Amino acid sequence: QVQLVESGGGLVQAGDSLRLSCAASGRTFSSYAMGWFRQVPGKEREFVTTISRSGGDIYYADSVKGRFTISRDNAKNTVYLQMNSLKPEDTAVYYCAAATRYLVPSSAREYNYWGQGTQVTVSS
Repeated sequence: QVQLVESGGGLVQAGDSLRLSCAASGRTFSSYAMGWFRQVPGKEREFVTTISRSGGDIYYADSVKGRFTISRDNAKNTVYLQMNSLKPEDTAVYYCAAATRYLVPSSAREYNYWGQGTQVTVSS
């Protein structure tokens, strides 16, 4: 069992940057692949990025490639999402998630644990 708590969301202007953090409880953080998803009202949760247990494998959605960077610090039980060059279409609730069985899972159904989400709003 792992509990995930996101932080770092907020209201920014287009072109600005934000860094989201996701702190995990427990002593087995390094055994989970971690991912970030986002969701806007009325739409399905959308994959953003994922990182393997060791951090050696990373995968991004095309919509964020080159602008967002995922990283993890297993000593701090934390995964990060650095978001640069933000666009209004990046506005969403951002969720971090942990997966026990896959290397770099990109589907929400492959994740076992979810945080409560943090709101990111990008104004034009």
